[in-house]
This record gives sequence, structure tokens and C-alpha cells, in this order.
Amino acid sequence: MAKSVPVSPLAPKSYPDQLSVEGVRFATAAAGIRYAGRTDVMLALLDKGTQAAGVFTRSKCPSAPVDWCRAKLKGGKARAVVVNSGNANAFTGKVGAKAAKLTAEIAAKATGAPLSEIFIASTGVIGEPLDATKFDGVMDQLVEKADPEGLLDAARAIMTTDTFPKVATAKAMIGGVEVTISGMAKGAGMIAPDMATMLSFIFTDAPIAAPVLQAMLSRSVQGSFNAITVDSDTSTSDTLMLFATGAAAKRGAPKITQAGDRRLAAFRKALDGLLLDLAHQVVRDGEGCRKFVEVRVEGAMSAGAAKRIAFSIANSPLVKTAMAGEDANWGRVVAAVGKSGEAADRDRLAIWFGDFRVAHKGLRDPAYSEEKVSAYMKGEKIDVRVDIGLGKGAASVWTCDLTKEYVAINGDYRS
Repeated sequence: MAKSVPVSPLAPKSYPDQLSVEGVRFATAAAGIRYAGRTDVMLALLDKGTQAAGVFTRSKCPSAPVDWCRAKLKGGKARAVVVNSGNANAFTGKVGAKAAKLTAEIAAKATGAPLSEIFIASTGVIGEPLDATKFDGVMDQLVEKADPEGLLDAARAIMTTDTFPKVATAKAMIGGVEVTISGMAKGAGMIAPDMATMLSFIFTDAPIAAPVLQAMLSRSVQGSFNAITVDSDTSTSDTLMLFATGAAAKRGAPKITQAGDRRLAAFRKALDGLLLDLAHQVVRDGEGCRKFVEVRVEGAMSAGAAKRIAFSIANSPLVKTAMAGEDANWGRVVAAVGKSGEAADRDRLAIWFGDFRVAHKGLRDPAYSEEKVSAYMKGEKIDVRVDIGLGKGAASVWTCDLTKEYVAINGDYRS
């Protein structure tokens, strides 16, 4: 049985009503992959003709499911997604590749869909063989009980060290017709952006062609899932996929076949917001976290330089432990800027914690108040802003603090 852990103090206090997406149905089951007594596999069934896009880890040691999805994505169509928790099916060699194929074959047989339109993902322990035959015992019942309202349960089924399910939903207009976007994510540890970060599956009824979906998704992740970090470790299994059933075409929504189509403006904005919402939820569930931290860097030589500096700060164990200790130790921020490898000038640096400027022109700010800043650091949300003072480049990234609980969770992960 999975160990019971407290829900993150940064978890959403409530969930908005999840909007079902026409052409998508969900089901979950307990296949006994790793833990007894909990759901650990989810199936998303997609109507025929559903278009697919995806981005995946850049790890040089990708999981077998990542290899499978990359190969199948070339067709641009999807009929089903099978995701399991408890076992990542990563670093499992030819055995892992066979398990991935068998998983897809079982799903194809149960759904009647082409093998080329079955996508899979796995999350959990690395290096242990996945017994894919366990899916054979539950796949038929998954297909039979699949329901359009099952998004939240599906998000629960793919949790590992997550303490809460992560879902989001949005509406947008395309050509005067309202369309829906809903999605889920899982992730709490081994979170560092190198596309994607963890597992996430987004669904829409908009009639958008696969190449257009791909272009939008690749761009959108740069300011969301590619702008978060929990512990600087990139997963072998990172998968983010976007599926468009096209069902809204029956209500008059125009089919979008060009990435530059102006009718996509509202949809693109809604997708950006939904992905950022899910990415923030991942950070808010960072293993053992108690603080949600935004790092904003301005005045860098370029936007890319600003982002690299921001990640140097956000990934610094010294900065993150200072946040955990509610210590306004801006010297650690200075150190992180200096080690980033990007252009910086010590005597032009300015640093803020919230609205309090703590450092200015290479010195502690003359108006610095330890009492006021210490009180600010006790909040759940901490904003760190740095002005490099050299250019116009700016970027924001999001992270969390590093606590004793993080060490405990990861020291005991395989037990």
C-alpha cells in the first residue's frame, strides 16, 4: 500500500467544475502495478479522427513509452491513451520496449483502434521491469466504463508522490463558436524543464490540425512547463500531449489548418493559461514544499539570458533552503546570479523580496528592514525579483522551497 502523506499546504482549496470535452472519455482501474488498494491505470478514449501533438523529455535515457509515443506521433492521430503509475518502464532495455508494445496491443484490441493511434505513458520507479500483462485483466472494463466526466479520477490514478490531483479547464472562441480545453498533470519530484516536465494530457473539442497543435504546444510550453523546477532533475518519462477531437466542428467551429490563423488568438491565450495553471500546480505539490516561489529576472542581455539566470537562482539549494527557513538571505541570490554564466555586474544588481528592495548597486539597500522582510518571508508565496541592470531581457520561472521532508520522501522512495 502506498504511504499516506499529508496534502501539500499549497494545494488548491477547491476545484472548479471540470468541463467535459466532447469526444473524450476516461476510466480508471487498480491493476496492481506497484501498490495494492489504489487505482494505478487510466484510459482516455478519443473519437475517431482526433488529432495529436506532443513534446517529450530531452533526457538521453528516455523511457520505453516515450520512445513509443515519439514514433507514433508522426501519424498525427490518436484513439486512446493508456497511463500507469508505480512503474516508469524506464531503463528497462528490450524488456521495456516489449512491455510498451504489449500495453498498446492490449489497448488496441480492447478499443478496436489501430495500434498506430495508441499512446502510452508510465510514471514511477526507474529500472524495474513493467508487467504489462496486468493491463490485460482491466482493459476491457476500462473501455466499458469510460465516462466523459472522469478527468479528476484519471488525474488521481496517475499520481505517485503527488499529494493532490492536478486538473484545469478553460473555454475559448474559434470563429464565433465556443470550444473547451481540459487537462490533467502529475508531478511532484524529479521536476526540471527540458520538455516536458512530468506527465500532462490536454484535450479539446476544437477542430485543429495536428501540425497546428504541435506548433502551438511547442511555443506555449516555453512560458509554462519549461519555466518550472522543483529539484533540477529532468525525468526520463516527461510527456506532454495535446489532443483535439474536432467535435466542435458540428457546432460550426471552423477547421484550423494554419498555425498563423488569426482565429486562433483566443484559443492560444486559453491554452497558455491552462498550461501555466497546471505547471504551477506541479510546483505547488513539490515534494515536501511549503513555499511557492516566483523568480523574476529583468535587465539581462537577452530573454534567454534572463531565463538562465532565473533558473540558476530557482535551482540553487542554498536559495531554496533559505526560503524553507524563511530567511531573507539575498547573498545567496547574488551567488546564484554570479554562477549562472551570463553577463552580470555586481555593482548594478538590485534584488527585491516582494516589494522590499534588499540590495541595490552592489550593497545592502540603505532602507533595508530585517523585521519587515522577515515577516514577508513567512508567507506561502514569495516573489524574488532581480534587476541585472545591463539590458532589456526578462523572464520568470517558478519553483518551491527545499525542506527536510523532500529528503525524507526521496530517501525512502523505493521502500
